Amino acid sequence: MREDGSMTEIRLHGLLVCRDDNDIAVVVDHLERHIALTRAENGCVSFCVTPTDDPLVWQVEELFRDAGAFKAHQDRVASSEWGRATAGIERRYTIEGL
Repeated sequence: MREDGSMTEIRLHGLLVCRDDNDIAVVVDHLERHIALTRAENGCVSFCVTPTDDPLVWQVEELFRDAGAFKAHQDRVASSEWGRATAGIERRYTIEGL
């Protein structure tokens, strides 16, 4: 919580790093639904996953209203189709605000 009593936003940014074309296909197959479900979550301020110049690497930018909203997102993703399908794909994330 901030000094003014407002909640601290949680920001995640980093990279989703595929190993090969199979990983890329998994991301492409599941990403649109993952983005739509995440953006519909209570407390999601913004959520973007975009390809980079390297076809194996995706830029990830997430912003949630507070730690509770971020935790709810993480819990949902852990048991989601996206979470299961992409579990083996490397994530290089930094989380700010926790």
